[in-house]
Amino acid sequence: MTDLPLNPENSYAEMAEELLRKLRQKQGNWVEWGQACSYLQKAGYNPQAIFESTGFEPIQQNQVIVGSQVYHSIEKAGASEAVRSHYSQRGSDILYELRLLTQEERAAAAELTFTHKLDCDEAREIARAIKDFSRFRNPPEGFSRHPGDAVAYQSWKLARQNSDLQVRSRLIAKGLKFAHTPTARKQIEQLLTDFTVESQKPAPTIPFYRLESVSELPRILPVVGEMPLQTSDLQAVPLVEEMGAFRIVKFAGEQAWVPLPGWQVVLAAQDPVVIISSSDRLPNPNYLPTESILVLCDRAQREWDADSYFVVDQGGELDFQWFDSPPEIKILGRIVVAIRPKKILDEEFSKDSWQYEE
Repeated sequence: MTDLPLNPENSYAEMAEELLRKLRQKQGNWVEWGQACSYLQKAGYNPQAIFESTGFEPIQQNQVIVGSQVYHSIEKAGASEAVRSHYSQRGSDILYELRLLTQEERAAAAELTFTHKLDCDEAREIARAIKDFSRFRNPPEGFSRHPGDAVAYQSWKLARQNSDLQVRSRLIAKGLKFAHTPTARKQIEQLLTDFTVESQKPAPTIPFYRLESVSELPRILPVVGEMPLQTSDLQAVPLVEEMGAFRIVKFAGEQAWVPLPGWQVVLAAQDPVVIISSSDRLPNPNYLPTESILVLCDRAQREWDADSYFVVDQGGELDFQWFDSPPEIKILGRIVVAIRPKKILDEEFSKDSWQYEE
């Protein structure tokens, strides 16, 4: 896939207008649309403005932006020509579901979704199975690292835990469909005669808080110093800009801060750090709406216990996991709490002073 066909002599405004026109007329393929939407958003156009100019709804913009990033990653990872050709013309919704995987895993998963002609719901299940399987340092007995075996293992594991014969049969059929190696197929076929049900410890519930009131959203303000002060001291303080629903503050350089209320779980953390994430990156996110969240991690708590979720090192990248037994991968800290933003129907309306004067 080539870069966007823009004239380098054009000004940024002209480039933006050219991209808006291409989106309006739906020129190029969806991967190029994703690149165009990404460029426009980085240039300062908000998703609503792009929608009004092009007809691309914000949710569609997000899908093609993320999907195009996944497409380029499977290109770099060496996906086959057939897969690249297929997904360059269609399937942004399917590639979007592979966003949580590593570059190599995305390419393998894209091959699998292409081979089996899966839809986006099935692709989401495949991506979750591959992600869960990747936490094993060594694959379980009989299964390989192939993504088909990862899906087969998930089906095998769920079938062993289910006593309903119809559900169990569907899971066995699914496992046999995706099993890549003969040993994985053999493991699943054994369930046809072994009806033992293996109970599993239920995963704990992630502690969630929703910010509810304006008073729970403090502001971080810079301190000039203690009087007497020089004019230059005042002028040296950088402009503080608040970003996003959580009012994250970023100064010059790479440091950033975010205010959190003084809840007991926050105060009790010994070495707390905050990670910005999406709720669908959490283990078993199906019962949660997809939204931006803050994950508070205590780096001082690195001992495993079955009632907690953890931040772990997954091939050099951060990941969130729950383990029903001591893991083989490195624990970097325990998840103390996940925080949802306050739902504000009209943010500008909430700033009117008369609301607080009544």
